[in-house]
Parts: sequence; C-alpha cells; structure tokens
Amino acid sequence: MSGASEGRILGGWLAPHPPHLVYAENPPQNEPRSSGGWEMLRWAYDECRAKLKAQRPDVIIVHSPHWQTTVGHDVLAVPKLQGLSVDPIFPHLFRYKFDLQVDVDLAESISEEARALGLTSKPMANPAFRVDYGTITSLHMMNPDWDIPMVGISANNSPYFHDPKTAQDEMIKLGEATRIAIQKSGKRAVLAASNSLSHLHFSAEPNPALPEDMSREHVFSHAQYEWDVRVINLLRAGKIFELMNILPDFMEEAVAEVKAGSLMWMLSAMEFPQLPAKLHGYGNVIGTGNAVMEWDLTEMHSRGTGSTQL
Repeated sequence: MSGASEGRILGGWLAPHPPHLVYAENPPQNEPRSSGGWEMLRWAYDECRAKLKAQRPDVIIVHSPHWQTTVGHDVLAVPKLQGLSVDPIFPHLFRYKFDLQVDVDLAESISEEARALGLTSKPMANPAFRVDYGTITSLHMMNPDWDIPMVGISANNSPYFHDPKTAQDEMIKLGEATRIAIQKSGKRAVLAASNSLSHLHFSAEPNPALPEDMSREHVFSHAQYEWDVRVINLLRAGKIFELMNILPDFMEEAVAEVKAGSLMWMLSAMEFPQLPAKLHGYGNVIGTGNAVMEWDLTEMHSRGTGSTQL
C-alpha cells in the first residue's frame, strides 16, 4: 500500500515463459488439456509461489519480450484487462482466458520516470488490449491465484536494430525509472524478467501427437547448454561485472532471449546486486534453456551485502 514510507523492491525472479508450462498445469483458464510434462521447471515455480505468499507484495512488475513495441517502452495502464491470449506459434497449447488487475498509478509513474530519464514511454490505456502470452505465462506460473496486482512493461525491439550496448543502456535507464517509481509509490514490489536463456530451438515438435512427451525433450545443442551453465554459475556467484562482460557474446552465440532486455532491466532496477542468485530449477523446452532464479533483496539488506551501479 502507498504511504509516507519509501517503497522498495523485495526481490526479482528470472521467470521464463514457455507456454508449455501453463499447458502442463491444466489450469481452468487454459483451453487445451495435457498429461503433464516439464516438471523440473514447474516444480521450481512452486518455490516462487510459496515465497510470494510469504512476502505478500503489493505488486508484481513483469517485463516481457513478447510485448514488442517499435517506438519506446509502453506500460500497461488499464485497471482491469480481460480477454483471450493465444500463442501464435503454439495455439494448440496456449489459449488462455486472462483476467488481470493492473496497478495503474504505479504504471503511469514508471512511464513518467522513464520519460524524465530521456526515454520514449507512454501508458498503454487501450481497454481491449490483448496481453501477450509471455506476460501471462510468467505471472500464472508465479502466482496462479492472480490475487496480486501487476504492471506489464513492453520490450522495445531496438536490440534487434542497434548494437547491443546501446540497446542494453536503454534497459538500464528503464530499470532505474522503475526503481524510482517504486520508491515514490511506497509499495513493496517483486520484479519478473520474463525470458529464457539460450533460445536456439527445434523447428518442429518432435512428437506432435504428444507435445508433453519428455523422452523427446532435450537441449538443442551442447554448446548452448555450456553457455547457459556459464551464465547461471555467474549469477549464482553474484558476479555481475563478469556477467555483463560476456552478455554480448552470450546473446550472439546462444541466440539468448535476454537480448530483449528483461534481465538487464531487472538487474538495473535492483541496482545490480552483488548477491548470489538462487537457482530453483533449469530445464529445456523445445530445446531452449530456461532457469527459474531468485534474488531475495530482503536477505541482502539483512546481511549488509552491497549493490553497485554500472
């Protein structure tokens, strides 16, 4: 809730969004039915759900690569959004009836602070907007009860047109704007970077008749698996500077989805904490590498562990 006290970020999650995870859960909102699958990642999200229940944040803020905007950074600013979200690649797995409660005040503040830092940004106020499957999947896997208001931020697609440093510098500013808005709001927020790690993947389902056939699920290539392990180990060790140095190569060689900026935005909002991230689970979906990881900033503050600005 808002008030005189300064708001703060309780923590952040690397929250990958393969629609297969929602499909395997068989929630009532999703039309297709499954027999399960991808349990390592789904069980990892159980830890996130328990943590959110304990923390009881006022809002979850998610940055999704699948809400792409060509100009600037849009922020969801409609009090209530309802509709049917369909994955354009996997419509047979993900046809989800969403019902979202949005923290409009915070959304408008994030957009305002982004503009103050020189970014192009606007609140997205279309009441008929269809929310992307990345946003919905991450939020569902984190909090299937949908009892925490959210804010969604678009992924400006400049990383695919400009050099990596210029694009990621924008995400650093966006993270700073998010942090300032949270502090001014007086609210307790949890962040979600909705992206996979390595993103090389199969061009066809190995078993179209049974997508959840785990005997066919494996990493696309050993080289990209080695990249995933390297990045995860740096995050687990809290070696943020080393991570920043190798991110351009990771994006290029493993076609890493972090290129869209979600991870950089979150790390910047958390002031690049030199805090070991906790790995809850790693797994592959159609060959991509996915890790559910947590940064608990309440632990960092209690231990006096520092953060830094790049």
